[in-house]
Amino acid sequence: MAQDNTANTSGNDISDEGLSCNSDEDAVNQADVENDDVLELNQFDGLPYSSRFYTLLKERKKLPVWKAKSEFMKALLNSQFVIVSGSAKTGRSSQIPQWCAEFCLSVRYQHGMVVCTQIHGQQSVDLALEVADEMDVNIGHEVGYSIPLETCCSDDTVLRYCTDDMLMREMMSDPLLERYGVIVLDQAHQRTVATDVILGLLKEITLQRPELRVVLLTATQAGPTLLAHCSRSPSAVPLIQLESPSVGEVVYSSSDGGRSGGHKGYFCSALRLVLEIHHSQEEGDLVVFLVTAEEINLAYEILCKEGSSLPSALGELLPIPVHPGQPGSLPILGGEVEVKIRRVFLTCSPNEDFFWAVCSINFVIDAGLQERYVYNPRIRANSVVTQPISKGQAESRKQLAGASGKCFCLYPEDRQLPLESRPYILESDIISTALFLKRMETAGLGNCDFINKPDPESLMQALEDLDYLAALDDDGNLSEMGIIMSELPLEPQMAKTLLASCEFDCVNEVVTIAAMLTVPSCFVVPSAELRPEAVQCHTKFQHPEGDHFTLINIYKAFKQSQQDPYCTVLKWCQDYYLSHTSLLMADARRTELTNILQRIELPLSMPAFGSRSNTLNIKRALLAGFFMQVARDVDGSGNYFILNHKHVAQIHPLSGYGSETPKLGLPEWVLFHEYSFSEDNCLRTVSHISPDEFIQMAPQYFFYNLPSSESKDILQSILDSKTSHCQERREALTLEEEPQEDQAYDRCVIQ
Repeated sequence: MAQDNTANTSGNDISDEGLSCNSDEDAVNQADVENDDVLELNQFDGLPYSSRFYTLLKERKKLPVWKAKSEFMKALLNSQFVIVSGSAKTGRSSQIPQWCAEFCLSVRYQHGMVVCTQIHGQQSVDLALEVADEMDVNIGHEVGYSIPLETCCSDDTVLRYCTDDMLMREMMSDPLLERYGVIVLDQAHQRTVATDVILGLLKEITLQRPELRVVLLTATQAGPTLLAHCSRSPSAVPLIQLESPSVGEVVYSSSDGGRSGGHKGYFCSALRLVLEIHHSQEEGDLVVFLVTAEEINLAYEILCKEGSSLPSALGELLPIPVHPGQPGSLPILGGEVEVKIRRVFLTCSPNEDFFWAVCSINFVIDAGLQERYVYNPRIRANSVVTQPISKGQAESRKQLAGASGKCFCLYPEDRQLPLESRPYILESDIISTALFLKRMETAGLGNCDFINKPDPESLMQALEDLDYLAALDDDGNLSEMGIIMSELPLEPQMAKTLLASCEFDCVNEVVTIAAMLTVPSCFVVPSAELRPEAVQCHTKFQHPEGDHFTLINIYKAFKQSQQDPYCTVLKWCQDYYLSHTSLLMADARRTELTNILQRIELPLSMPAFGSRSNTLNIKRALLAGFFMQVARDVDGSGNYFILNHKHVAQIHPLSGYGSETPKLGLPEWVLFHEYSFSEDNCLRTVSHISPDEFIQMAPQYFFYNLPSSESKDILQSILDSKTSHCQERREALTLEEEPQEDQAYDRCVIQ
């Protein structure tokens, strides 16, 4: 209880009276007064309210969350942590941050502004636009957003939406988050790595900043674990449960098609239901929750073909793929749907909150399954696992259809669903998290009180990899190299590669590779009949040294098309089956990385792509970061033995090498960017290297720790030969008594 008493006394200028003077109800009451000579001023920008503000306010007050406003404001006044549970349709994500802004305004922002996190960038943008409209202010001024590669804020911003990973990176320059008086963590039930890390650090930050308020928004009722984390006494944490919207008719499947029927079970049932609903001519749009991105694309192709052959009297069937986390894929929200057009949103988990503002949805088709990537630290690779969704996810999907709609669950009613989703931090590669936490240790935040602690084996593997990358010193603290690596918004391996390129004078090329590999793939995979044409188009960009170099070719061609006055860039991308959106993102990411390198005063290089020395230097830089991802073709037929865990994999068909048929002329030694274990057992983004280059760049203790194999013996013999040659040269120089700088074979100093 001592913590609660501190929280009560810390906000010394906060009072119920101070809060009431800034409430929206007062604005409505004063608007009801018929006095044309008095205009109610918006206290956020000092301008008179528009008529639209009052219209929207009447609509806002119909949301279920408004019934809890008084309770929430009182809880925010008296407690550091507040938990609010309710589905996206309750209005929690748009209304509660506004009330937090009123709370901060009541004390004249003496403790800071409001920040609200989302797990997807597009949701941050959509909510910021919606809230700015409701608050009657300009987007980018009083209300803004900050997402990767795009920021729309100013010094006047009092409420900012951002992704959770953006807020986490912000902590490196502001460890105590002193810019903020209220931190709202939305979608906390998703348990992303970034949200869990922020929440773990906030436990210590709130002890140092008793005036700080933390609001957790969840779709499902918070469990005892979350309650216990927020306070030593669970009863001291206010828990506000919002009234859930009514659920319409729910139809369950009589058989477990998602398991016993395999892929065809739920997938074919979902598409058949879409067509049946469209033929019934019942009004309303559909949301179809599938399992994988591939299923979304396949369903889109099938529905496009089926829709083109439907009678015109039924109206147009418009499938819209909505991939989680990809920009530009979210449908236009809030607009009126044209008559005789039925939209079918094809999506998968975790997209339950994406459709909070689509009021035209009347049907939901739920496969009841989700695909999760589970990281295996022993082989440094992800395994793809298909598992049931949680009860909370199932309930959120049912509520999307509304009270008058229908939800078709493609699984039996008696299926046992887990109570909540498994935290991502227990299933993810946490090397980036480990680097971030090491950075926080240097800022004085040495303890992250995780709700669920990461797997010890994963944590040890992450620290070992950071040590291999020279990010840690002999005492296990962050080294100078590690500090610079943490400044870059990249995975540690790619950050090390980019820093190594500064020494090898190939920054211009490596920063392009880094940008292209950290955005969604630029390759568009069309329908089956167009696939040969797409492969032929992609072949025009292929580089003989490998896929990393091919990406440089694509980016250079894209930039040339932008500069060509007679070329339409979008059509150029379509003609070559390339993603215009991804290439624009890569261009923006490249600019961001270049600016960071200039800010920390690292040397840049002039373009030299195509020269032999530049090609060698690019490979050296890549090996400086990705020496743990090297494989050897053991039989000359494309079976690649991965050195650090002895698995055998093949090159992905979309790789420049993967399209070789028959598999002749494949490189013996390759460096790969990604290895998918259980999905297709393939190496992705592959380039040719030599064993000499690997020995030169790999840390000696990493090489010695490799498991015994024929490939390691080959490398050892090369190393022994080089060592013997170096010794002979030294002896010859000693006899001739001509001391010179030793030009012998040395390992790279980027360690």
